[in-house]
Amino acid sequence: MSTDGQVRAVNAMFAVITTKSGVESGIDKRPLAGPVAVGALGLAGDRQLDTAHHGGPDKAVYAYAAEDLDWWAEQLGREFTPGLFGENLTLAGIDVTGAVVGEQWAVGTDGLVLEVTMPRTPCRTFADRMDEPRWVRRFTEGGRPGAYLRVVQPGTAAAGDAVVVSARPSHGVTIADVFPAPQPAMMARLIQAEDDGEITLAAAVRRRAARVAARA
Repeated sequence: MSTDGQVRAVNAMFAVITTKSGVESGIDKRPLAGPVAVGALGLAGDRQLDTAHHGGPDKAVYAYAAEDLDWWAEQLGREFTPGLFGENLTLAGIDVTGAVVGEQWAVGTDGLVLEVTMPRTPCRTFADRMDEPRWVRRFTEGGRPGAYLRVVQPGTAAAGDAVVVSARPSHGVTIADVFPAPQPAMMARLIQAEDDGEITLAAAVRRRAARVAARA
């Protein structure tokens, strides 16, 4: 397998912050040195405070492309550092938003395998963190949501690790295709792929796919 990309930074919660909306959050994530253990619920040392909407096996790791961070930095005229978006993995060379739902990535040499599950949906906490006008709408319209990942096989991740696309489902529906307003045909394709045993959808994605596909 050839190398498709590289880990630019591995980020975990630095400190609990209180947003201007009065919500406590673990979104303040910063780079860690050395290999970091990654298990079924995410990175060692990381934390999600709003567990109703963040974390869990289907959102164990959040990945964002360094190239997309650079794009946003240019758009907004400010410096963007790894972890600013609350991402656990800042990746270079991988089209995160163009990844196929169910695609798997082998990371490093310690056996870590991650699977793409769903796009990130921007929230008020993210908007408070960024302190940019109309941020939720701007982020959505920017079409660069990044991807949540489940851990197929635990291992470690470190800055500089190679990232290899080790499996890619044939259905072809990408993170971009399901964010923010997916077409019924795309969602029907995801349901069929799961029914055929090709992928296992996150429960939230399956529910949304069923609702959208029913409109066709």
